[in-house]
Amino acid sequence: MANIPVDLSNINQRIPDGLSPEGAPYRILVVDDSKFVIKQITQILTSEKYDVCGCAEDGAEGVALYKELKPDLVTMDITMPKLDGLSALVQVIEFDPKARVIVVSALGKEETVKHALLKGAKNFIVKPFDRAKVLERVRNVLKGGK
Repeated sequence: MANIPVDLSNINQRIPDGLSPEGAPYRILVVDDSKFVIKQITQILTSEKYDVCGCAEDGAEGVALYKELKPDLVTMDITMPKLDGLSALVQVIEFDPKARVIVVSALGKEETVKHALLKGAKNFIVKPFDRAKVLERVRNVLKGGK
């Protein structure tokens, strides 16, 4: 019996979550007043090939960047200076009713998260971050779920 070489180099490869079916990376805007949190979320997202196309440190800057960049998804902290995340969420949804926004909240802010979901947020992420949950929520929202 002859040994026929078989290429198994791609056998366990999977397409990273951050790539759309067309192969282009999903573009994500991260809005948070903490540089540390921005860095954390960015590292989690880029590990799956998402394109963090912009970062903002307050709600007003986040709304302006949303209008400029038109990302596929936004992660939005709730508690920020100048313009809080709930107000920024409302402005983003008014500008683009199909906007996909995931609010970011500290533990113990259940009422605020409920309020954000009623105002149009698609899901929420709780700090401190669980990498798997962040990626799962982002993936689900981008695929049309919650």
